[in-house]
Amino acid sequence: MKLTRREMILGGSALLAGGSFLHHAGKVSAREAVRDERGAVYPAWKREPLAPGKKYPEVITPDGMSLEYRIVDGVKVYHLIAEKVRHEFAPGLEGNCWGYNGVVHGPTIEAVEGDRVRIYVTNKLPAPTTVHWHGAILPSGMDGVGGLNQRVIRPGQTFKYEWTFHQHGTLLYHSHHDEMTQIAMGMAGLLIVHPRDPRATPKVDRDFAMLLSEWHIVPGTARPNPNEMVDFNLLTINARAFPGTSPLVVQQGDRVRFRIGNLSAMSHHPIHLHGHAFRVTETDGGRIPQSGQWPETTVLVHVGSTRTIEFVADNPGDWALHCHMTHHVMNQMGHGAPNMIGVNPEGFDKRMQELFPDYMTMGHRGMDDHGEHVESGHMDVPKNSIPMVGAWGPHDYITMGGMFTILKVRERIDDYDKDPGWYENPPGTQSKPASKEEMRRDGIKVTL
Repeated sequence: MKLTRREMILGGSALLAGGSFLHHAGKVSAREAVRDERGAVYPAWKREPLAPGKKYPEVITPDGMSLEYRIVDGVKVYHLIAEKVRHEFAPGLEGNCWGYNGVVHGPTIEAVEGDRVRIYVTNKLPAPTTVHWHGAILPSGMDGVGGLNQRVIRPGQTFKYEWTFHQHGTLLYHSHHDEMTQIAMGMAGLLIVHPRDPRATPKVDRDFAMLLSEWHIVPGTARPNPNEMVDFNLLTINARAFPGTSPLVVQQGDRVRFRIGNLSAMSHHPIHLHGHAFRVTETDGGRIPQSGQWPETTVLVHVGSTRTIEFVADNPGDWALHCHMTHHVMNQMGHGAPNMIGVNPEGFDKRMQELFPDYMTMGHRGMDDHGEHVESGHMDVPKNSIPMVGAWGPHDYITMGGMFTILKVRERIDDYDKDPGWYENPPGTQSKPASKEEMRRDGIKVTL
């Protein structure tokens, strides 16, 4: 078919207006193109609703949930309620937060490229608010910046946002009024748009979504401090800190996708996965062409951005997934502590215990003894507080907290929703104390 000059220009405008659909395998002519509410030109196939009963692959938000919707005259209708939430970060630590629909962070919103969505936002907070759809390409009046794009949503009011998605990928949503306070109190969530063309992204067996954030909660209190700029003492994945994070359960051979968003106040997070290499496949700007994807074991997720990684879980075991900023895998009690490394407490504890029977010197050999003493009942922490580091693992105490969770890869999984327990390493595949015979054989000499 020979195109006229006008058709070629209009067809080219469609491509320039929406780079996110360059993956579409079919050719788009001018007669197939339509204009959206902003006047931009898009191919008509994006406006067609999914066939009845057709669903996209499930996205799992560990320790979270997805927002329900209903379809009214072909439009997907959602309802977000901004409200106060009592939230558990980890067993023993709860916070008086602000969130959506009774949870922190807010529920994951899922839609499909080409969907027209209508999102009602009801404000039950004591302060005005708005919602910004971070990364979404939409009309200016729907962008959600208070004062710039709209009037603020005052307490008791309900506002309506409506637009059509002409992109797919992992986006975010959050308050864009008094952001320093409201995001720090928990008002954020994930916004995931699935591609309408199933060929746009490879099929995966397990699709996880994780939102990273940081908080400051003074030990013994329950209210996050939005004024903090440096001394964050609680780092979370989906608003949970280890040991409160749920494991990520996959079967050996599964193709896995991790969607990772970062709405921390100040910190970028280098997220490191043990036992596997992955490819960085998406940013919040869209899919990276396969020729531009690169292999990594650590992905840097900047503040206000998302990164998507994909890999095949071909290595069975229990594998750490964590931020590699070392202070980000600690919890509340580590801040303001004196530097005791190298101090010799010999004889001091005995003398102090004559006055304070429960006294023990801490920190002279690092933080590894802190959690153990708390777990064993030898040390108290303030009410509604948690130890600096971790919990008992299958072999010893895990001296990590905060932005840490565990990928559990098993040869066979019968129920993905059930924790399979700790991995049992096959004989000969686990580190253990070296014998004198082994060291002598290999010429290893140890003097203490």
